[in-house]
Amino acid sequence: MMAAAVAGQRGLRVVLVDHAARLAEKIRISGGGRCNFTNIGATPANFLSQNPHFCRSALAAYTPRDFIDLVEKHGIRWHEKHRGQLFCDESSESIIAMLKRECDEGGVAWRMPCSVHEIARDGDAFLLRTSQGNISARQLVMASGGMAIPQLGATDFALGIARQFGLKVVEPRPALVPLTFDAQAWQPFAALSGVALEVIVKNDAGSAAPAGAAATAAAAGAGSGKRRNPRAGAGRQQAEFLEDLLFTHRGLSGPAILQISSFWDPGEAIHVDLAPHQDLERDLLAAKSGSRQQLGTVLAGLWPKRLADRWLANIDGMGEDAGALRLADVPDKALRRLAGQIHCWTLLPDGTAGYKKAEVMRGGVDTRGLNQKTMEAATVPGLYFVGEAVDVTGWLGGYNFQWAWASGVACGRALSAAV
Repeated sequence: MMAAAVAGQRGLRVVLVDHAARLAEKIRISGGGRCNFTNIGATPANFLSQNPHFCRSALAAYTPRDFIDLVEKHGIRWHEKHRGQLFCDESSESIIAMLKRECDEGGVAWRMPCSVHEIARDGDAFLLRTSQGNISARQLVMASGGMAIPQLGATDFALGIARQFGLKVVEPRPALVPLTFDAQAWQPFAALSGVALEVIVKNDAGSAAPAGAAATAAAAGAGSGKRRNPRAGAGRQQAEFLEDLLFTHRGLSGPAILQISSFWDPGEAIHVDLAPHQDLERDLLAAKSGSRQQLGTVLAGLWPKRLADRWLANIDGMGEDAGALRLADVPDKALRRLAGQIHCWTLLPDGTAGYKKAEVMRGGVDTRGLNQKTMEAATVPGLYFVGEAVDVTGWLGGYNFQWAWASGVACGRALSAAV
């Protein structure tokens, strides 16, 4: 809709083809129904790609402020909720209606619901064979999104068209998605489903977890709380995030896990600092002198009680009744080990919750085959790819919508008016 509206308002004849029966379902459900439509802090550093500089031009040419201006032009009220994330005050339906009105102002023709059975070259044009008849066009924009949330109609259609025309595709995977663990290894923590807390989480690019680390604590030192080089290591991307973590029956979710999932690859460990604002070794040793409190009570003051009880029940070397021990009676060595394990919980996910639970797709059309200013395929004049279909994946928090708007505008501005 963004690309179509911009092109239409420039005077181009545009037809928008959508196979869905209902318009913009992903916008409708986003942000709990209020649409996290952009992030005021969006920069190229907030996006993943094998070609990390590709997104710079489009993001610079159409900024979050530009989209806010459009939102305000249509009288849509909005608010900042968390770390630059902007939401509608009312319903995401207002964003959909706004984009539809923008298309209507550009005279965009609609074919919806309309399935595309085949796309072929017809001289200098593209021939689309659809459920509503054939369409011939000099220029074709693939804005059909990625594979996340297939229950809403998401498919790999754009990737298939890219391959058909000889473009390379970076392997697609679910992103911004919960991580899962071996059922047996996770069993001690499954009862914590629903427990949430703020953590620092980071991936372990370039090395796998130690054997047996699927759901165990490992005393590997405290997390630094500082973001690491996002392209450190042998071509791998590393990152860390301070966000909320949520325990589930099958593994971990919440913003912290969704964020790191985009950087995670199978076989890699992740590291979680479960007490990011404290120096537990120092605090536990300082509190030990003369303390009559039980260790479980001390930890319950730090964490949700369910987590404290479960953690102490599963910690190695302290016995089943570790929580009942008086803090004063616990050896310094054991307290240091406990603090290390809490500050660096090392886990080896066995997978993700898949596209059904993913918010976006990672990977897509290789941007090294696209023009960064226009989104046009270098080897196929007149063929364009925008949005989630390309290998540009944003962080959680409105970044992926900003890429959709920016790449759509870049394409809409670049389309030729030649008939």
